[in-house]
Amino acid sequence: MISRRDFLQTSMATSALLGGAGFGNWARLAAQQSLTQNQLLEFDTFGNVSLIHVTDIHGQLNPIYFREPSINIGVGDARGQVPHITGADFRKRYGIEDGSTSAYALTYNDFEALAGTYGRVGGLDRIATVVNAIRAARPDALLLDGGDTWHGSYTCYHTEGQDMVNAMNLLKPDAMTFHWEFTLGSDRVTEIVENLPFAALAQNIFDVEWDEPAELFSPYQFFERGGVKIAVIGQAFPYMPIANPGWMFPEYSFGIRDERMQEMVDEVRAEGAELVVCLSHNGFDVDKKMASRVSGIDVILSGHTHDALPEPVQVGDTFIIASGSNGKFVSRIDLDVRDRKMMGIRHKLIPILSDVIAPDAEMATLIEAERAPHLAAMTEVIGQSDTTLYRRGNFNGTWDDLICDALLSERDAEIALSPGVRWGPSILPGQDITREDIWGVTSMTYPKAYRTEMTGEFLHVVLEDVADNLFNPDPYYQQGGDMVRTGGLAYRIDVTKPQGSRITDMTLIKTGEAIDPARSYTVAGWASVNEDTEGPDIWDVVEDHIRALGTVQLDPNTSVEIVGA
Repeated sequence: MISRRDFLQTSMATSALLGGAGFGNWARLAAQQSLTQNQLLEFDTFGNVSLIHVTDIHGQLNPIYFREPSINIGVGDARGQVPHITGADFRKRYGIEDGSTSAYALTYNDFEALAGTYGRVGGLDRIATVVNAIRAARPDALLLDGGDTWHGSYTCYHTEGQDMVNAMNLLKPDAMTFHWEFTLGSDRVTEIVENLPFAALAQNIFDVEWDEPAELFSPYQFFERGGVKIAVIGQAFPYMPIANPGWMFPEYSFGIRDERMQEMVDEVRAEGAELVVCLSHNGFDVDKKMASRVSGIDVILSGHTHDALPEPVQVGDTFIIASGSNGKFVSRIDLDVRDRKMMGIRHKLIPILSDVIAPDAEMATLIEAERAPHLAAMTEVIGQSDTTLYRRGNFNGTWDDLICDALLSERDAEIALSPGVRWGPSILPGQDITREDIWGVTSMTYPKAYRTEMTGEFLHVVLEDVADNLFNPDPYYQQGGDMVRTGGLAYRIDVTKPQGSRITDMTLIKTGEAIDPARSYTVAGWASVNEDTEGPDIWDVVEDHIRALGTVQLDPNTSVEIVGA
């Protein structure tokens, strides 16, 4: 007799052969550069339940360029496992042809050339077209938003997230969960959530004073779709007060809360749930560990770490789906649910190629209206770039190098520190840099660019703390984000070492001298979680620097030596 686990694996493998799982036909068609919208959306409808997943849109209303990371290091059990492979290794793992649309969408090699061929990605008007097409085929499909939605752009900042709220309300998701949304402040989050026409889910948000579940957020929501009773359980980003300023949402605590998650799964099963879906903003490796510890979850829709995987990853009987970021992908998941069990899965990661997918007229009209009051200011050209500007990667991206250079020059500092955030569009060589582009990589509600003194010893502690956040072999100690970006400072990192001994050979780039633990250095940075941080806004610092340069040209950054990867 075949086990349920083997049946699920067979079902997934078979659907891949049919072109319904993973990236399906678009990978093969891409090599011919003859992809049409119909081919991109082609899907052999399967089973009786459909899920649609978007996550980590980060305020991107319009199509953008977005380069995938060249380095994504896995440690411990994650070493060499997806999503911790990139480039040629990733293409080999999934059978992706060089130069294809799938190579462009999912890896970083030849990014500039392929971007010139295949164009921009994303755009909520294109996402709306895809969602509407899936709903036409499966009218009762569930649309689920993994969070990091009301954050990350010029218009999102100036409307306190209302532009994205309005656009998503038009898209009509059935539920969402949260992360950066809380950096709007708890009062604003409350104002928005109380008026949402869909479920706001987070089983792991608690009231600090009473140490009990926060009333504003439901732990789960039931849906009846395809004759199946579905429970969607929300899992907000668990490390909010560590990664983001706790003073912005002091009444809430977060955490992973595995025991409570298990209680919620058991509770919804007892109430008749035939399919249990976790809408998560944990990050992929955290989701993998949670799936190994919590039984009864059929599907985890993963967010936060911005991974885009063309096939589900199976942990026990749980399938984990990763749908990328910045509006670049939409996942469709069809499920066969019978006799209160998930018996099969078919999945397609759909790249939102803006030159292939026609914009939805209603959403395009709304986006134009949301942008109109800010258009003149946003589209002002500040400079040009001769270098590809990108952010993703465990260590410095070129956008981060530019931000660090701006901090060094405009704040008259010896060393610059920039947060290892993952969001933000890319810029191609020869492209104008507009004010909107700068805000696309700097927009947040705690933007002050500080200037302070730090001893060499304290700098070492900072780098070690962030490195442990990224490279601790236990995923539950990885709080998201990438390594803090440095300017003016070189160092060596051994990712296999324990905390306190990963960072060595710290040197001041300008002089080549070793960092003296006892000496104080002038350090500029931004995005401090401290409430009373003073300084100019980071977007003004970067804008002044780009204006002074005229044309941005960056040399390759060799300041970080990586060992053990």
